[in-house]
Amino acid sequence: MSVTIVEANDKSSVKKFVKFPIDDLYKDNPYYVPSLILDEINTFNTEKNPAFEFCERQLFLAYKDGKVVGRIAAIINHKANEVWGQKHGRFGFVDFIDDNEVVDALFDAAENWAKSKGMEAIQGPLGFTDLDHEGLLIYGYDRISTMGTTYSYPYYKEQIERLGYEKDVDWHEFYIPVPPEVPERHQRIAKIVSEKFGLKLLKFKNLKQITPYVDKLFNLLNRAYAPLYGFSPLTKRQIDYYVKMYVPLLRWDVVSIVIKEDTDEVVAFGIGIPNLSQSLIKSRGRLFPTGWIHLLKDLKGKKNPILDLMLMGVAPEYQGKGVNAMIFNDFIPSAHKSGFRFAETNPELEMNNKIQSQWDGFNAEHHKTRRGYNKKL
Repeated sequence: MSVTIVEANDKSSVKKFVKFPIDDLYKDNPYYVPSLILDEINTFNTEKNPAFEFCERQLFLAYKDGKVVGRIAAIINHKANEVWGQKHGRFGFVDFIDDNEVVDALFDAAENWAKSKGMEAIQGPLGFTDLDHEGLLIYGYDRISTMGTTYSYPYYKEQIERLGYEKDVDWHEFYIPVPPEVPERHQRIAKIVSEKFGLKLLKFKNLKQITPYVDKLFNLLNRAYAPLYGFSPLTKRQIDYYVKMYVPLLRWDVVSIVIKEDTDEVVAFGIGIPNLSQSLIKSRGRLFPTGWIHLLKDLKGKKNPILDLMLMGVAPEYQGKGVNAMIFNDFIPSAHKSGFRFAETNPELEMNNKIQSQWDGFNAEHHKTRRGYNKKL
């Protein structure tokens, strides 16, 4: 039976779009970590996700024999196109069975939609912004994903490259044992840069204490991440959106902000969250009836051994000067005290030597690679 492509525009079809990989394609896969269904539905909601102030999208579902067999989102981030001086569409949130006809139909739909909007190329997998899932897993198929990344079967790579997509960029991820003590080198560098530049590390116990620094932190993120692949600056509405989404997941003992003492300017930050992969697998992406219990245990308990290094950033004028040593000088004892024995990074661009070199001396394992693809239309 031939493949039918359907646009997912109403609530029912968007729900099918979100639940296809969770309830069907990866139902029995031990490495796949589902997103929270409600969060992902809200991601596609043009009224709730502030990215739609400068993005547009079309979701497509592939049906065969009356059953959903694939999905793909076609996206245009107009702000990113303006920043990078390009006319690029994006594909993302892509999953499919290993069937040439299905893959051809899905990507034809996404590419034709992008062309109809005047785009000259399409790249991905990417989301609406830099804080959405990025890249296709091409190495590390035997490792569990994190909440901030996606899993994919090995045949995805073969299928996408069969369609003429070429490598645009790779991201690396690292798995790092948390040392029981701060290495002497980091203690020494942290002391030197603190005194030399008049810097101070801040710790927080609640949202009220960190609130005066939230906008400053995200303004720094916009500056620090500006050169990164596909990045577009976050708006105030987006900042508020992400704060509401992620603050409930924070453990204040692994949130560190470095300020310039005389101006209160934020010059560096590190934010970790407990790894929620196992609890999301148990909950199948659902908070109710019992999913919230699994999540709460991993968030607040001391039996979760893995910390996700969610966000780290250093002001451009302080990069390469050892300021990140101040973050490590705080993170390591705080993480160890809370029971974390391993840390897992989010994807880091392969050419970003500044960020990857900071793992030197930590016995870091490069355990996953993700790839971004590009194709001319």
